[in-house]
Amino acid sequence: MNVAMNLAQGLPRHCLKAVRTRGARLNRGLCTRVSASAGAGEQFDFDLFTIGAGSGGVRGSRFASSYGAKVAVCELPFDYISSDTKGGVGGTCVLRGCVPKKLMVYAAEYADEFKASQGFGWTLPPGAATHSWTAFIEAKRKELQRLNGAYKNTLKNAKVELVEGRGRIVDAHTVEVDGKRYRAKNILIAVGGKPHKLDIPGAELCITSDEALELPACPGKVAVLGGGYIAVEFAGIFSRFGSEVHTVYRQPLPLRGFDGEVRKFAAEQYAAAGLHLHPGCNPVSVAKQANGKLSLVVKGPDGATSTLTDLDQVMMATGRVPKTSGLGLEDAGVKMGSKGQVLVDEYCRTNVPSIWAVGDVIDRIQLTPVALMEGMAVAKSVVLDTPTVPDYFAVPSAVFSNPEIATVGYSEEQAAEKYGDLDIYTTSFKPMRNTVSGSPLRTFMKIVVDTASQKVVGMHMVGAEAAEIMQGFAVAVKVGATKQQLDSVVGIHPSAAEEFVTMRTVSRQVRKTA
Repeated sequence: MNVAMNLAQGLPRHCLKAVRTRGARLNRGLCTRVSASAGAGEQFDFDLFTIGAGSGGVRGSRFASSYGAKVAVCELPFDYISSDTKGGVGGTCVLRGCVPKKLMVYAAEYADEFKASQGFGWTLPPGAATHSWTAFIEAKRKELQRLNGAYKNTLKNAKVELVEGRGRIVDAHTVEVDGKRYRAKNILIAVGGKPHKLDIPGAELCITSDEALELPACPGKVAVLGGGYIAVEFAGIFSRFGSEVHTVYRQPLPLRGFDGEVRKFAAEQYAAAGLHLHPGCNPVSVAKQANGKLSLVVKGPDGATSTLTDLDQVMMATGRVPKTSGLGLEDAGVKMGSKGQVLVDEYCRTNVPSIWAVGDVIDRIQLTPVALMEGMAVAKSVVLDTPTVPDYFAVPSAVFSNPEIATVGYSEEQAAEKYGDLDIYTTSFKPMRNTVSGSPLRTFMKIVVDTASQKVVGMHMVGAEAAEIMQGFAVAVKVGATKQQLDSVVGIHPSAAEEFVTMRTVSRQVRKTA
């Protein structure tokens, strides 16, 4: 069974349950149920060789080692921007994704805090609060260097051998790294993904998220192409830093795949926060002006074209693709998907029994904690006598835009398709802080309940601290809490989070048609 086709916005169409652990005994011969079988007496350099030292690769490698396997992992030399020759231990999330992005969010939030403080009586003299982009970038780089070193130490302490260089699969049991070959009983592919650029004239003039994290200066005017979470996150970052931000996306609303009500509310809040939204628009071309700035031609919903001029940057946040080119997978007989993703079964195992894959490269749910879960599952399947299926039910996620979004479980649309009859609870309000600070932003919360069982099958929030709040409520959805159990919880007052346990009245009912 391949669950890749069943996933929608971080959730499978049906709940996948992890295979129960049976015995959990150490088996240094590697798992008899799902491990690769090699010729009798064949010698290997390693029990497991991992290509890619990102979140999933590091987690899978060190856990496999802790279970008794001899493990190696290869990774490209460190750099802040990835390429075919540069990468770094830590991978996308740590070096050019979640972590540096969140540091930029933190830095940008201070601008809002300075403004909000005035509503509470604080006075800042003109010019008192200034920002040094250079100082921030240097601080961010220092932290990434520390994390890169910390991940290397993690591998060393776990007795995982680190091989620096570009890995390539030669056959089912051989990996070549910069000309040197290693024999492995099992191979784990964890190379992640990379930003995808649109094939339009002037694409070479555009930056991606990699370059956006390393800009020498904050752009005064920027166009962000795309309506996904990366696009709206960077749009919010630049806007808070004072940039004029134009967000261009093809859909009527941003964040395709998220709950429809969440998408609509978020778009309204993005506009209130100062973003210039261009829904239903397709980028046509990018060109350099005589003054060195950029111009962007877009085609609107009516087919008419318009031009955004004097842009300091045009950022393409138009998706990510698996980084499988040149990896040798085709030569090894590994089946690939239409987007270059590695096709795997429910155990994260490819059609070649000795080759496994986890993380963004399998294009299931592109989230770091999911890659960690998959890496641990593979380690158990390969080393211990415990074939393990990653459990994708109720995976929470967050969008660190302005305002923040967090979600767990099914959207209303997904739940209606699965359960039919639903009870929907919603609330929208201006947070106490914003009533005094003067901020126009509001908060939205939503609970999706299966009418028949009264189980809470989805929870969604748009507003400050949404991620921190949703992590706790994700436990409730994961364990199958009912609406009555949620209602029995005493709220923490005053807080936004308490609204999730005080929504008593059904906002509307969804019923399947006869």
